[in-house]
Amino acid sequence: MDQQTEAEILGAARNRNDGDAVTPVRLGLDDRFQFSCHPGVSCWNKCCHGSDITLTPADILRLSAHFTMTPAEFLAAYTFPAINERSGLPVAKLNMDDGDGACPFVAEEGCTVYANRPLTCRYYPIGSASVKMKEDDSRNDFNFLVKESFCCGHDADKSQTIGEFRAEQGVEDYDRINRGWIDILMKMASWKTLGGPQGKDISKQTKQMFFMVSTDVETFRRFVFASKFTDTYEVDAQTLEAVKTDDVALLGLGFDWMKNVLFNDPALRMKEDIVQKAVAGTREEMGAM
Repeated sequence: MDQQTEAEILGAARNRNDGDAVTPVRLGLDDRFQFSCHPGVSCWNKCCHGSDITLTPADILRLSAHFTMTPAEFLAAYTFPAINERSGLPVAKLNMDDGDGACPFVAEEGCTVYANRPLTCRYYPIGSASVKMKEDDSRNDFNFLVKESFCCGHDADKSQTIGEFRAEQGVEDYDRINRGWIDILMKMASWKTLGGPQGKDISKQTKQMFFMVSTDVETFRRFVFASKFTDTYEVDAQTLEAVKTDDVALLGLGFDWMKNVLFNDPALRMKEDIVQKAVAGTREEMGAM
């Protein structure tokens, strides 16, 4: 990828050693492929072992609710913190069984959380990618096929378009909820390649805040209403009321906030008096009149 491009790839090969799994062809919504997964295939449940699964914000919301847990409880029970290699930002990954690398949610009959399974599992065997030029707001989203050596589902007679498969797997809502998160990962991956603004890394505290926003909406909600957040940022009354109970709206606010913190994005603005105080403080530090 050239330096004028920002990109993020999700749901690619699950086995890092299967380097030839990704088919290097961009697939649009009307492109067709053959695949079917069901208990009758000889590889049943194999894809649920040895996988490397990063949980998206939408995954954590759905799985926490599935187990009637708070996000913090779910994170402690089923995940471990890791660093997204492309962006350098912290993410939550699913803990696999130490014995045979099995997903904690797999049983002989299949996935025990199927209705709320992670996005990576929903997408399989296709990957999802987003690409955009740095100075252009438009984004090119596309898919690609993943053919791992163990998977026999590609031998099935079932033919479908990418669009039909996406609808069947219910990925659209997940993608909508995760959009702000993906935007941040994309831009940070680009900054990491170029050395970031002025070649500097972001602070440890900022990374911690990003992880909180991405993984633990309840802690972020307390932060919004117990700190000086609402005194500092311009948040309209309707949004403030919504985020008291709406986790998806709260994620949206959180990602707008992180875009402002990381990139000075105007999606969420500081109040004018706060800006003026900051400017005055900077001028004073510089010895300006």
